[in-house]
Amino acid sequence: MAGSKSYTIVEYFGGDDGHRCGYCKNERGNFSHGMWSHTMTVQDYQDLIDRGWRRSGKYVYKPTMNKTCCPQYTIRCHALKFQPSKSHKKILKKMSKFISKGELPKGQDHGEPMDSVCEEAGPREPSKVCHSEVKCAAITDIHEELTVAAITDVQKEVADNLPASSDTSRKGPASVLDGKTTDPAPKPGMGADPSRPPCRKAKDLRKERRLQKGQTRQHAGVSSTVSPNPPTPTQNNQPKTLEDFINESLPDNCHCLEVRLVRSNPPSPQFKASFDASYQVYKLYQMAIHKDPPDKPSESQFRRFLCDSPLEAEYSPDGPEVGYGSFHQQYWLDGRIVAVGVVDILPTCVSSVYLYYHPDFASLSLGSYSALREIAFTRQLQKQSPKLSYYYLGFYIHSCPKMRYKGQYQPSDLLCPETYVWVPIERCVPQLENSRYARLNQDPDAGDARVLKDVGRALVLYRRTVMAYAAYSRKRKGSSDETEVQQYGRLVGQDCAERILLYRA
Repeated sequence: MAGSKSYTIVEYFGGDDGHRCGYCKNERGNFSHGMWSHTMTVQDYQDLIDRGWRRSGKYVYKPTMNKTCCPQYTIRCHALKFQPSKSHKKILKKMSKFISKGELPKGQDHGEPMDSVCEEAGPREPSKVCHSEVKCAAITDIHEELTVAAITDVQKEVADNLPASSDTSRKGPASVLDGKTTDPAPKPGMGADPSRPPCRKAKDLRKERRLQKGQTRQHAGVSSTVSPNPPTPTQNNQPKTLEDFINESLPDNCHCLEVRLVRSNPPSPQFKASFDASYQVYKLYQMAIHKDPPDKPSESQFRRFLCDSPLEAEYSPDGPEVGYGSFHQQYWLDGRIVAVGVVDILPTCVSSVYLYYHPDFASLSLGSYSALREIAFTRQLQKQSPKLSYYYLGFYIHSCPKMRYKGQYQPSDLLCPETYVWVPIERCVPQLENSRYARLNQDPDAGDARVLKDVGRALVLYRRTVMAYAAYSRKRKGSSDETEVQQYGRLVGQDCAERILLYRA
């Protein structure tokens, strides 16, 4: 298999042991399957997340949905159809006002949960990794020397080495799926002032003002277009788009906000130059928001979970100009980093990985603001690559109320854990209200269309040679790993099993 083709190489760990859950705090209730990915193509990762997998650094895991205490459903938003909600508009206007006026909103916004993939959802990497390496940078020739060390203790709990998982960074003010609001009760007053005219509803006042404006225009013959520029949808009485709110400029800005996209793997010169500043923001975030001790947010932890990635840089004639792979989207305020969104750009989506920010700016709702910016970024990339039209928000956990906020980014779908088809979230919520785990696809006859039927067709990497599992099992007479390989093939599906190289010692 010589040539310029790239391969995905993984080691599968299984998923029999329970670990601590970062949501309900169950000490042994969190179950997931895991793989260590030495290198991975963006198409393989796209196919894996469309089967419920998710990465944290180079560790790729899939919750055991019918067994784990807090089932985690992959959620995606239709970026092209997204319209900001009332709470989203407030967040965008709050940022616009801050940039213009220079005053931070008072108080901390504790209503935002944290997000995305670095939750304590299971083991992130082996505790004794021995630095397994596959020496094939671009995998141009699969027969060149590979060094793969044995990995032990693969299912030992490693939550202590993970970013904390209280999920406090991406939530908006209230979840539309909760069915509850948290507006404070009005303060008691002294009653109406008899010397003033009676109060009228704000809705009636707005309606009256619109009527008066319309009559004024008719009498004066004024067009609704007030500038020589072509009318925008907003000027034609259409609702403002997400981009309208983001780009809304106010006069005499006090601050300058710039969003920079830098490739994290392989690290670009811009990523290297800003590494220290980015790490310091991460360290402050973990200590202030998640109460980590000063020595816990180590530089090695930061590199391992938020900088390292199995995804190599890939480019395609019909893909986005920046290419595919792993990036940091940095938010620079007046020349310094205040927030960083870790994202993967894949063939059909932008996948959110993590978000951290400087705690001094917590009141700006930077988690929600960055999610809205990432949706707008997805729409921008779609203009260059038409099939890239979804924004993946990680996992939706209905049994954990603080994680329901992801349902606010609509329209959105959840992935059925049995058939791997997408189901609109409004059809899923009634089922999840009745049961933590649910088969979301309501067609009782539907099954997994991409299940691996013949384990012998799965590809393995054995002694630096690529072969089908059937050939491998003939070489290894009496091999006892067929059950494990069958389980792996069932979880990754036929397409991935026949492309990904499963390492065999």
